[in-house]
Amino acid sequence: MLIKTRAIVFRTIKYAETSLICDFYTEELGLKSYLVSGVRTKKPKFSAGLLQVMSLLDTVVYHRAGNALNRPKEIKSAFPYETIPFDIRKSAIGQFMAELCRKTIKEEEANPSLFNFLFESYSFLDGLNDGLPYYPLWFMIQLTGYLGFMPSGNYDPKTPFFDLEAGYFCAREPVHPHFLKEKEAQLFWNIITQMPEDLTLNSANKTERKSLLEKMILFYRYHMENFKGLNSHEILEVVLA
Repeated sequence: MLIKTRAIVFRTIKYAETSLICDFYTEELGLKSYLVSGVRTKKPKFSAGLLQVMSLLDTVVYHRAGNALNRPKEIKSAFPYETIPFDIRKSAIGQFMAELCRKTIKEEEANPSLFNFLFESYSFLDGLNDGLPYYPLWFMIQLTGYLGFMPSGNYDPKTPFFDLEAGYFCAREPVHPHFLKEKEAQLFWNIITQMPEDLTLNSANKTERKSLLEKMILFYRYHMENFKGLNSHEILEVVLA
């Protein structure tokens, strides 16, 4: 059976001398792996550039239920990036987003709302000029809504703390140390409620953003089974002022 679907490249692995195994998150089928033959030859059917991590694709793929590994028939770019490949900050953010997705999204069935969120988040990043240091935090927080553990409650003077273990804003400091204090909780709430184009309204410094990102990773560890953390956030600390 042939299926036409948009896809996002999550990961590529070299296979044999000339081929790749690619993990695509697809609009119609969820997370699937494909064997793409002959990519690393002089005259490949599909350009290796199309299969870079975070590429947004239009594909036609062979699909047989029960097969762990199928093949693509057609691969075309669905959204050619204009800035991400040439901007080290955007590239680092995109790689961070891809690693987070790889380690949290395991669904092998369609989830159109999640797919659209990811597709639009990458295309928006390509056109974003301001607020880049906050974009990883915004993406990480918004993704929790699709993964089933969006923070509950809201920040206000009566509930100025956020309990990372319980996942909600609260009136008093929790008895454990894993929570956000007032200033950090307010920044967290701002990012939860902002559109990405409004992220420039925040005024946190690099140290404050780093702290919140590390605590968001901890938040994921509490609420995602088998989530062991991320590596790419360390690059963000270097490239984002």
